[in-house]
Amino acid sequence: MLRSVLESPQIPDRCLSVVMPAYNEGLTIAEALRRVLAQPFVLEVLVVDDGSTDGTASIVEALGDHRVSLLRNAVNQGKGAALQRGFQAARGPFVAVQDADLEYDPRDLGRLLEPLVSGAADVVYGSRFLTGDAHRVLYFWHSVGNRFLTLLSNATTNLNLTDMETCYKVFRLEVIQSVPLEEKRFGFEPEITAKVAAGRWRIYEVGISYQGRTYEEGKKIGWRDGIQALKCIAKYSPPASRIRSAGIR
Repeated sequence: MLRSVLESPQIPDRCLSVVMPAYNEGLTIAEALRRVLAQPFVLEVLVVDDGSTDGTASIVEALGDHRVSLLRNAVNQGKGAALQRGFQAARGPFVAVQDADLEYDPRDLGRLLEPLVSGAADVVYGSRFLTGDAHRVLYFWHSVGNRFLTLLSNATTNLNLTDMETCYKVFRLEVIQSVPLEEKRFGFEPEITAKVAAGRWRIYEVGISYQGRTYEEGKKIGWRDGIQALKCIAKYSPPASRIRSAGIR
């Protein structure tokens, strides 16, 4: 099985559904979509406009590409809620998360697909720390926070991930559509990690490049989301999940 992964299997055309949550990404979404659609393995892009007020939805509609579907939330509900809607609408055999802010390079998605196409993996994470590719140098404490949250997540799931908080996660369709998701905001990352670990799905990591943006450029995640991630790690840890499943509060 490992050999088939290392041999880099041919990625089929039109095999990937890309879910792109978007909230006030009018400055970048057209370019993000152009980059995603340039990949021959992309079947469709499901843009979930999460109550944007800057014309994001109008920009998507104006592109007029038959592979782009626009789903609209009347009010902002959060990234997790947008992803849940997109996952359930996906049609491809594989499903990826793609932010609309140009921090992640869609050309890396081909590498993430390889373990899935070969049959070695059910879920693949793109790690910003497990790579020699180019990275924009930005916030020290963000890096520390990401590694700390990954460490705590690993301690509760018994995984050895290097980047739990990464945007780039690719799933087999039946995997992501079978996981009941609850978190509406950035708590999606620790929640999905805990639940795929609990489901004993086969998880791989692949190194990716990263072009982080500053808060002046529109970065939205902040320290409050880090606190929420801590709560979600505790909430979805195996002991807590067993208690919740038993109906004990």
